[in-house]
Amino acid sequence: MSDASTPKLVRAIGRWTLAALVVNSIIGSGIFGLPDDVARLLGPAAPYAYLIAAAGIGIIMACFAEVGSQFREAGGPYLYARETFGQFAGVQMGWFAWLVRLTSAAANANVFVLYLGEFWKGATSPAPRAALLTLVLGALAVVNVRGVRAGAQLSNIFTAAKLTPLAIFVVAGLYFVGGKISVGASPAGTNNWMAAVLALIFAYGGFEAALMPMGEAKNPRRDTPFALFVALATCSVFYTLIHLVVMGALADPGASERPLADAARSFLGNTGAGLIALGAMVSTYGYLSGQFVSAPRLTYAFAEQRDFPPFFAAVHPKFRTPYVSILVYTALAWALAVYGSFIWNAILSSVARLFTYGLVCAALIRLRIARPNADAFRLPAGWLFALGGIAFCVVMVLQMNRDHVKIVIAVAVVALVNWLFVRRSARSASMTP
Repeated sequence: MSDASTPKLVRAIGRWTLAALVVNSIIGSGIFGLPDDVARLLGPAAPYAYLIAAAGIGIIMACFAEVGSQFREAGGPYLYARETFGQFAGVQMGWFAWLVRLTSAAANANVFVLYLGEFWKGATSPAPRAALLTLVLGALAVVNVRGVRAGAQLSNIFTAAKLTPLAIFVVAGLYFVGGKISVGASPAGTNNWMAAVLALIFAYGGFEAALMPMGEAKNPRRDTPFALFVALATCSVFYTLIHLVVMGALADPGASERPLADAARSFLGNTGAGLIALGAMVSTYGYLSGQFVSAPRLTYAFAEQRDFPPFFAAVHPKFRTPYVSILVYTALAWALAVYGSFIWNAILSSVARLFTYGLVCAALIRLRIARPNADAFRLPAGWLFALGGIAFCVVMVLQMNRDHVKIVIAVAVVALVNWLFVRRSARSASMTP
């Protein structure tokens, strides 16, 4: 148990900084690559998929808003599951949540280097690629070890920086090609719609990462719902408008590998295409800056609850940050980025999210029974939202292939071994005189 002399985390994250952190945690590499995939699946009806996915994620976000408003400590979904369903569920959730954060960071780091290859062809060669990944991730580690204010402020800067080129793209695109936009029906079958919505869930996902550093938030009860709903509205509008511009600018959006850059080239020339390529790099690096604020607080919370080695909960005596968790996160994200491709990491991230979302929706029901008078944000018709969120996650889980299932089983087994070790250690400690 900690004493008064032990360094503590400082509450420095306000409501607008938290909202920016949520937006930054959502907008990463997905929007720069998904419009062509969704267009191939659904044709002229593609914009509707963005709205359907937003509605599904909105139900889940609403559940997160109520559950998250009841906690003032670091940990996010891991903490919610542990407090609601016990240590076993918490450990399982913790591993899946950490896997999401690590693979998301690795995937975005890879995309950053790939887009840099547009300006420097040698960037994607093995040795320069490894060196660049070290520089990209190492710089963020240094900033975040030196203080949560610096890390959060950097996240704010990148949130504005990533939205600026996207806003220019939307405004210019609507001005130049707005008259060519035509949304129609799609002959696509149910499987195509499911595939499109599942892909877009990956683009809308990541918001839960911003709820992990609640031990450093000023007012979690008030700020959590505000930040989530502001971020959902912002991302939904941007995503839908971006796809509409792509549809108006390109005769066949599904045939483009870089749909935003090609669309920008059609109405802003090569300069516009370069701006979007640069925007993709800023977006992915901005996403990484947000992850470095949020993800290390997960293992910090893990260790603080004695579900992980205690050194993960170490707080730097000068900078008051969980520096060990930050450094370990950096090393593992770097290893995954060097070892795996964007797709390999993205698949792991997408699969793991569905399980964390479903468990938090279930936690809302359990907490309403266990804490009927909790000082928390109360979602109208919360039970219906929770059941709807669970059903949505189940439908999406059924879209997984065999490779996805194997990965999920492997992670669950690792988490089980972790839980058995922790339980055995706790029993041994309790028997020691």
